[in-house]
Amino acid sequence: MKKIISGENEITLRLLAKDKLALFSLAIIVLFILMAIFAPYIAPYPEEGEGKPVPEQRFIPPSIEHPFGTDYLGRDILSRIIFGARISLSVGIFVVICAIFIGTPLGLIAGYYGGKVDEILMRATDVFLSFPSLLFAIALVASLGPGLFNAMLSLAITWWPWYTRLARAQAVSIKEQPFILASKAMGVSGIRIVFKHILPNSLTPIIVQGTMDMSSAILAEAGLSFIGLGAQAPSPEWGLMVSTGRIYLLNYWWFPVFPGLAIFLIALAFNLFGDCLRDILDPKTRKFRGITF
Repeated sequence: MKKIISGENEITLRLLAKDKLALFSLAIIVLFILMAIFAPYIAPYPEEGEGKPVPEQRFIPPSIEHPFGTDYLGRDILSRIIFGARISLSVGIFVVICAIFIGTPLGLIAGYYGGKVDEILMRATDVFLSFPSLLFAIALVASLGPGLFNAMLSLAITWWPWYTRLARAQAVSIKEQPFILASKAMGVSGIRIVFKHILPNSLTPIIVQGTMDMSSAILAEAGLSFIGLGAQAPSPEWGLMVSTGRIYLLNYWWFPVFPGLAIFLIALAFNLFGDCLRDILDPKTRKFRGITF
């Protein structure tokens, strides 16, 4: 079994290495991750990146000293974008991980046990899905109070039902497989079957969905910050920077444009990588590009 898994992983890596679009999107993701990790060391002006104002250099256009220009408080925009990568990636990771940890077990249990358990869990899921996720998140943040953590928590609460649906569908299709029936015949408990056998065989669509949801979570949090419900000043959050800079767009275009480009790039990269990963991991759509077995 271990040899089969190892061979499958090798095939996945080889296919990934041959996919130029996947490598391109992965390179962008890695670049932003490195920016987030080493922000204090690679930002040209770390103190400005964290929010220190420099009034004497307000609205300097892009130049050698300030490649992305400066904002209305004289802070270097490139430095703030680099520091902002920490916030955006943290939001995406937190929201997706919380949604997976909440939604996946509920979906697997509902799909495996069926009956009243399935009915109760899925009706609760439908209640959450009946509200538009972003509108629901806005209502939650408005109740909890503006702030980055409250925005992240609200998004995680609205995101889990999608994983419950996905995990349930996987459990329903897998629970009738011969190896599951054999486990039942041997007296293996239902919870052990769910988390020992069904969960590992359900990870592929969950991983793909999580990768693509990273971009959605980042965009949603940027939207909350844009309307004043997410990160608060002087945080270098990209959505907040776009919101602050939009009134200066006609005269100082670089202020809102570069943070907006950062949001666009990271969202595009996660979407492209998730799409490529789906084609590679799904046996039904996998493209065996010259690989023989």
